[in-house]
Amino acid sequence: MDFEKIRFDEKGLVPAVVQDYFTKEVLTVAYMNRESLEITVKEGYTCFYSRSRQELWRKGETSGNKQKVVSIVSDCDNDALVIEVIKNGPACHTGAESCFHNMEYVNPEETPFSYKGLYEMIEGRKTQPKEGSYTTYLFEKGMDKILKKVGEESTEVIIAGAKNDKEETIYEVADLAYHLMVMMVEQGITLQDVTAELAKRHVIDHKIKQERMK
Repeated sequence: MDFEKIRFDEKGLVPAVVQDYFTKEVLTVAYMNRESLEITVKEGYTCFYSRSRQELWRKGETSGNKQKVVSIVSDCDNDALVIEVIKNGPACHTGAESCFHNMEYVNPEETPFSYKGLYEMIEGRKTQPKEGSYTTYLFEKGMDKILKKVGEESTEVIIAGAKNDKEETIYEVADLAYHLMVMMVEQGITLQDVTAELAKRHVIDHKIKQERMK
């Protein structure tokens, strides 16, 4: 990175938006001076400048919730940074995954669907059981019932795919995705766990290697 191009403000600071590399969720907004930016690049983990304490602070130095840097990019004016990281634990001092966890939609009826939102809803049905909820029912029945449903839905996907019926396949894939998430919550597997696993794979290469070994 060409540090000479970064336009630090009159206090020698530049805002840094920290983003989760896998989910693209904004984790926090902090400030860097030239020294903290150089440390970040050199060490590979985020280091910021505290405006209140007037000192450098390495994220996770006391909590252990470090942020491994994947990329750093500046905006068109070179006066703001976006840093993509792989986080080891919550980003917020409150224990939340992101500092931006107090979300309120201006138009709640237009709240967009997200796998994260669905996962959290499913998780909530386990931690706070709701009478009449199918999801709660699955958790109450336990892993055997959940796995049975995953098996059934997998079969339905295969049947729909074999018929080359696109709409039916989409419907069955959605059912399978839901039941897989129920299984994940039951086992304590997060979306980030799966995303991280996919990110480090080269599926085609692995398949080729498996075929060659036969």
